Amino acid sequence: MKEPYCEEVQDFYMSDLKKPTPKEVNIWSQTGRSSSSSGVSFSCPHVCLCLFLLCLVGSLLGHPQCLDYGPPFQPRFHLEFCSAYENFGCCDQERDNSIAAKYWDIMDYIDPRGHKMCGTYIKDILCQECSPYAAHLYDAENPRTPLRNLPGLCLDYCSEFHSNCGWAVRLLTSDKRIQECCEANRTHFCNLLHLHDEDYCFPNVLKNTALNHNLGSVVAGGGGCIQLCLSEVANGLRNPVLMVHPGDRTHRLFVAEQVGVIWVYLPDGSRLEEPFLDIKSIVLATPWVGDERGFLGMAFHPKYKYNGKFYIYYSYMDKNRVEKIRISELKVLASDANKADPRSERNLLELEEPAANHNGGQLLFGVDGYMYLFTGDGGKAGDPFGKFGNAQNKSTLLGKVLRIDVDGKSPDGKPYRIPPDNPFVSDPRARPEVYAYGVRNMWRCAVDRGDPVTKKGRGRIFCGDVGQNRFEEIDLIVKGGNYGWRAKEGFECYDAKLCHNSSLDDILPIFAYGRSVGKSVTGGYVYRGCESPNLNGLYIFGDFMNGRLMALQEDEKTNKWKKQDICIGSTTACAFPGMISSYSKFIISFAEDEAGELYFMSTSYPSAYAPHGSLYKLIDPARRAPPGKCKYKPVPVKTKSKRIPFVPRAKTVLELLNEPSATKSPPKSSTFTAAIPRVSSKKGKKTPTIKGKASTVKPAPSGKERQRVKAEAKPHKPRQGEKVAHSSRTTPAPPLPKKTSHLARPKKVLPKKAALAKGKLEKRRKQQL
Repeated sequence: MKEPYCEEVQDFYMSDLKKPTPKEVNIWSQTGRSSSSSGVSFSCPHVCLCLFLLCLVGSLLGHPQCLDYGPPFQPRFHLEFCSAYENFGCCDQERDNSIAAKYWDIMDYIDPRGHKMCGTYIKDILCQECSPYAAHLYDAENPRTPLRNLPGLCLDYCSEFHSNCGWAVRLLTSDKRIQECCEANRTHFCNLLHLHDEDYCFPNVLKNTALNHNLGSVVAGGGGCIQLCLSEVANGLRNPVLMVHPGDRTHRLFVAEQVGVIWVYLPDGSRLEEPFLDIKSIVLATPWVGDERGFLGMAFHPKYKYNGKFYIYYSYMDKNRVEKIRISELKVLASDANKADPRSERNLLELEEPAANHNGGQLLFGVDGYMYLFTGDGGKAGDPFGKFGNAQNKSTLLGKVLRIDVDGKSPDGKPYRIPPDNPFVSDPRARPEVYAYGVRNMWRCAVDRGDPVTKKGRGRIFCGDVGQNRFEEIDLIVKGGNYGWRAKEGFECYDAKLCHNSSLDDILPIFAYGRSVGKSVTGGYVYRGCESPNLNGLYIFGDFMNGRLMALQEDEKTNKWKKQDICIGSTTACAFPGMISSYSKFIISFAEDEAGELYFMSTSYPSAYAPHGSLYKLIDPARRAPPGKCKYKPVPVKTKSKRIPFVPRAKTVLELLNEPSATKSPPKSSTFTAAIPRVSSKKGKKTPTIKGKASTVKPAPSGKERQRVKAEAKPHKPRQGEKVAHSSRTTPAPPLPKKTSHLARPKKVLPKKAALAKGKLEKRRKQQL
């Protein structure tokens, strides 16, 4: 398979523009002032030239967009007046009624003959606010420019309208200058309303099959990839491994860092200065690039709103210096809804880890109310533990999907109860906690909420299982299922002897991909949100190593899953306020907020102590939900900690488009403009991952291997004299060891003072190291 090409761009650190609220303003500026495509001076003798040059720029941005700068939508209710746009456009019933009222106000001034001759023209012109291309027709694609108050008309249509109904111009606009100048001057009037790109002017825009083909469907980019856009939600995070919500209607986001710190983000985008939980003194995490140990999982109890309980999964080292995984229960403080009580920790389960990799880490609650735990196979390469490996051995809890009841206790004294319908409760050779087995290192699993209307798919659990060295796979968890490892990897054999065992009876993945596509899967979510209806039912996931975003679509007739790549960053598709065209390379995790919208977390430097991680929200630029459908009112929460406002770092697409073209190409960076990046040669160095791709017995990557990863994941360094705006949302982190090459160069000194300066420099280096 040929890898599509993707350029890397500089990771910008700029705040987003404040976009003005769209409102109607006169499109004609005062006499003698400079002209633009949305404000034209009548005294300018070269008005057509001015319009040509400015509309040439605007034509590059022609894409479905409404006057509020958002994508079009399908109205919830029938449009009585502008009915041509009731299937897809920019008007809801309220706006349609407003346009109808304006139309009838104009008709009151017209006699029956004029009504018959001009009524259709006036209606069509007024209804262009409802067109899916309204932003282009009204020159609203650039929020910095004022709106026209009349849409762009094609020359033939405009001439016909003016010949028959020129007297109606004064009824369509209140601007006296245009009334006096253009009511009798057809040429001047039509030049003012002319759009350079005649494909977008009315009514040509309705006849253009290229523009209207699959209008409102997911945008297909080059190579058939799905074009989506991003908005930056948080930044400055140290390897953000997860984001969860408590399901208490507060719509707060809880983001956990690998070092063991959980931050609270409020619905207004701000972050609380004090963390929800800080156990980094207990969590086993290192600055080594690719180290998989640390804080790995978190889940809120389904009844968290009433009992305040939540659960965490992390690596730690006991008193005998044995590395273990601990799953424990904690409670929120009664005095502060945004602070956990670390003293309330109750250990539920501890597992000894024979190696530093393959630690699993997912916790989630199914629709049955039970908690599911996903453990790794113990590490090293090829699951070398015992005769068949840990994953095939049902008497160990490693390499398994476990299911327990956290609301009860077992007769044997365990702090949890075994669900009576667990598949192996009556098997004396199996641990009763085991729900499924034969997994290698499932990294990120999610429960499907089900279709918003039919509830089809509700309760399914999807997982991404990281492969050894050939295949990555996506699995659907089945009660009692054997997922094949180490006998199989993906659809093919790994251990030939085990693979041909007739009693294997393994569950095959719904999708698997080889090394030409990616090297370390990051499981995702099935989209069930409200804001992007086109995405409903798509399972969206990614690859940690190469930053690729992908989607699976189920064929309901065959029950087969088809893969499509996701492209991010098209300047045409994503030319909306607040949307960005790049993201950090290493995709660590996906997330879902309380409303069902999807996010992912990634970093440009995969070290637990490097504050280069960001949180992004996925957005469909082709179609949104109709206004009012997705509104929710978060339950207010009292905050005792200071709120830190969000300061974006990434430049938006509109900011990039408004920048003057640079003569020099931007420096390379690990920030991506698309989900399908450039792939290095097969002989290239392999980067250790956070999810279990290490194939050595060593507890952590060697110094030489870490240097290779650092070379690949090296964060962008500003050029000399370049300023970088630091975000106030950046979380505090222990400083990384600095190399001597990072130190500031000393000023030139005289030969007599060289020895003294050198001594001072060496002293300063030692202090910083």
